[in-house]
Amino acid sequence: MPRAEKIERVAELKGRIEASDALLLTEYRGLTVSDISTLRRSLAEGGTRFSVVKNTLMQRAVAGTALDDLVELLAGPSAVAFVAGDPVAAAKTVVDAAKRYPMLVLKGGYLDGKVLSADEARSLADLESRDVMLSKVAGLVKNEISRAAAVFVSAQAKFLSLLEAFKEKVPGEELEELEEVEQVEQVEQVEQVEEPEEPEEAVAREEAGAREDDGDESTIERTEE
Repeated sequence: MPRAEKIERVAELKGRIEASDALLLTEYRGLTVSDISTLRRSLAEGGTRFSVVKNTLMQRAVAGTALDDLVELLAGPSAVAFVAGDPVAAAKTVVDAAKRYPMLVLKGGYLDGKVLSADEARSLADLESRDVMLSKVAGLVKNEISRAAAVFVSAQAKFLSLLEAFKEKVPGEELEELEEVEQVEQVEQVEQVEEPEEPEEAVAREEAGAREDDGDESTIERTEE
């Protein structure tokens, strides 16, 4: 392979690695082209790209990165599942394919900054898929909302029953008296809120009244004369 083409292939592998959420490394020795095509299609349904890779090019692509330990697994005919989506679903697909094609071997993988051994990669298939987990979380949230609504309705019903019981115990006349007392208290509160008359205004009004009284007396005296 020409050097320029190798450089291009390595750059392409680096791009796929960076765009992937996880990697699953397999050995496909003994699989036919038809078998690989079937596995590729089943993985593609979940957003995973299954590609046969050359070990030397893959080694260059991961060199100096967090995936450097994958180099030890790059022996024999290798194919990599570049997972863009749910790694659990991809692992389930690969493990199921290995049951149909015993010659397909899951050698390891890479997830969340960690290189996985063969056992760790296979254990992903035993986990619940993202869709199942989200469905369970949604069910829990729905149950909590339903429980909270039931508690609220129950508390409201208890309050209303207590209110009705209180109304039955209090006679109608006493209720009317209570309402009248409340009205009187409201009027008194309003009167207390009104501002008192200023002292200067009260004195001025008294003086004006006194002058009017003096004027009336003077008029009476002149009339008598």
